[in-house]
Amino acid sequence: MDTAWLLDLRALADTLNFSRAAELRNITQPAFGRRIKAFEDWSGSVLVDRSTHRIRITPAGEIMLDAANDILQRIERAVQDLSQERAATATLTFAATHALSFTFFPGWVQSLGSSVATVPIRLLSDNMNECERMMAEGRAQFLLCHFHPNSEIRLHDADFKYMELASDVLLPVAQKNDKGAPIYKLPGTPSDPVAHISFDEKSGMGRILAANLPHVGSELHLARVFTSHLAMVLKALALEGKGVAWIPSSLASSELEPEGKLAIAGDEKWMVPVKIVLIRSRSRMTELAEKFWTTVESASKRSRRERNVAAGRAGS
Repeated sequence: MDTAWLLDLRALADTLNFSRAAELRNITQPAFGRRIKAFEDWSGSVLVDRSTHRIRITPAGEIMLDAANDILQRIERAVQDLSQERAATATLTFAATHALSFTFFPGWVQSLGSSVATVPIRLLSDNMNECERMMAEGRAQFLLCHFHPNSEIRLHDADFKYMELASDVLLPVAQKNDKGAPIYKLPGTPSDPVAHISFDEKSGMGRILAANLPHVGSELHLARVFTSHLAMVLKALALEGKGVAWIPSSLASSELEPEGKLAIAGDEKWMVPVKIVLIRSRSRMTELAEKFWTTVESASKRSRRERNVAAGRAGS
């Protein structure tokens, strides 16, 4: 059966006129009539009653018309699904925590060069809980986040693997005074705790800090005044003098310059080194995603070699 016959029958049912239906189908009326007759021959039934001046669709034609509409709708849906599938396999989808979406992702992607420049990219920015959920549900191919070995990422090692891309550090910062010193200073005292603008439990950096500042309450004395999972919000409140916030160096760097408005509010003891990592499923991904992972691996190895060479020169 020629599927064009289904469209022919539908056009004829809509117009009840061979001439207008042929015009809609963009063929001559004789050719249209022959196709309807071929459809009837194939089905073994008369589909169109031509015995009166105004044609009508026969009961057999109505049955075939219902089937035709169902088949055409299924074909249209299948074409749409295939189009969406092609678009999905031709796109790289990233889940990334808010801070890295702003500070790291744009420059990192650009640094990968021309092999990635023309690839369609979709960036989904959210808190760590949601990013993990997107990865677990397969809605993203890659997750970009901060990582510390003391803090668990809720994606099983058996199903996911990661690659280190860069180093960062969570710094305690506060608004600086006229003399360039922070207006709040760690560690505080039991009678005078330091105002703390903190990450909440949905934040990956909140988990990291909870796992790496074990002396809170003994050596470190904080009074929580505000909670958010957004590093940008914490930075803004620190700039307003609301308290001390731990934020990534990559996000705070411009405000820690001499002309900036933030100062480090504690010594190295209260700083938490972290890694920026890219996480993917261990399962085979699309050809485009696998090629991208290989590109990142090569760039990462090259960057490590360059750092080692630079360190060797500095040591000599």
